[in-house]
Amino acid sequence: MIKKFAKCIFVCFFIINFSFVSANVQTPETASDKFTLSDFDWTKRDDEIQTFSEACILINCDSGKILYDKNSKKKMFPASTTKIMTAILTLEKCNLSDVATVSKNAVESIPYSYSTANLQVGEQLTVEQLLYLLLLPSANDAAVVLAEFVGGSVENFASMMNDKANELGCINTHFVNPNGIHYEDSSGKSYLDHFSCAYDLALIGRYAMQNAKFRSIVSTTSYKLPATNLHPADDRSFFNSNLLLHNPRPTLNYYYEYCTGIKTGYTDPAGNCIVASSKKDGIEYIAVVLKGDDMPDGLDSRYVDCKALFDYAFNNFSVRTIKTASTVLKQISIFNGSADTKNLDVLIKSDISAYMSNSVDIESLHPIVDINPILGAPIKMYDVVGKVSYVVDGKLYSSELLAGSNVEVSRDFYVCIGIVFVILILFVVYMAIRKKTKPNFEDVEE
Repeated sequence: MIKKFAKCIFVCFFIINFSFVSANVQTPETASDKFTLSDFDWTKRDDEIQTFSEACILINCDSGKILYDKNSKKKMFPASTTKIMTAILTLEKCNLSDVATVSKNAVESIPYSYSTANLQVGEQLTVEQLLYLLLLPSANDAAVVLAEFVGGSVENFASMMNDKANELGCINTHFVNPNGIHYEDSSGKSYLDHFSCAYDLALIGRYAMQNAKFRSIVSTTSYKLPATNLHPADDRSFFNSNLLLHNPRPTLNYYYEYCTGIKTGYTDPAGNCIVASSKKDGIEYIAVVLKGDDMPDGLDSRYVDCKALFDYAFNNFSVRTIKTASTVLKQISIFNGSADTKNLDVLIKSDISAYMSNSVDIESLHPIVDINPILGAPIKMYDVVGKVSYVVDGKLYSSELLAGSNVEVSRDFYVCIGIVFVILILFVVYMAIRKKTKPNFEDVEE
């Protein structure tokens, strides 16, 4: 019984200590402050930025945050932006050094007036060469060669494209061919069955840009095709159709210095299309523009819209520092610390930076402070004592918290501990004596 009682006293003593610690650790001012979420509505609508194309979307490539939305989920014709998905599957299913042979179907299935690389039946090219032809001059014959090489047939490859689109979370996309051409094929599928939307193409483009080889190809402005088995000279040069990347016609001035890709498209039903990317100061954006047209001044609205969207993003959003390393976040009092060391400055270990709108008032962001609940002396300088977090647009940004100085144990605390133990020992002795002297009523006769 004495042992059980002693254990009980010890537990009570620990609980008292714990309550002292909790009572002396300073948390945010109010409960509501502690869990404040900075949920900013950053998405610009079509009446707040002037765009001329029928559907547009602008996203942050890292987070997927939508910054601008205009008819982004409306079913549209993607034209040659389709070839982004063709490239994705090719890169995931093939080696770049694999060799494919141009079929009769790849040459003869392309309608007149559609862009080709003038490949010859029986010509052999590597997968890498075909990808450059696919993504720079937008060669429709190269798309069919890759589809047949990867999927066995255009129909099977289209099924693979749709499976991948579903995997990526596309909501309004269906492919029937690898190039976006508008025609009715032998199975009766018409171009009306081939569609996507700006939202889905942003998903596809964002995913594709995670592949280093894809990123390298779509940022290339020109490509010289090496000699092949049927074309012994290396005199075939091709140029990227994305005029944001280079300026072959200076009078148009579409060039955008931060552009990193991706793919243009055009057919009469689809209009001028583009999935474009730009990167500055480590932040990359993807813009999708569908069904653009020539403007009254003769400019192509897809490029005008892209430049306007990218300028908006770079001018209004950035990675901003909320707190810098070694900043004193707050001061807490350590209950068992000595009088001259118990007031402890809590330091932020590393910079806390977050991607946000430039209009956000950083001072309005409230920290979520989590101090170690069992914190007591002794404490050494730079010991980890907790964690601080900020929530910006639903995303958590955090840093560990460090002790800014040493905290020594108070002598008074040791005295208190000694007194408690003396009282405990005296109490135990008292209980033992009382038990021995207590009369045994069972031995008393009636």
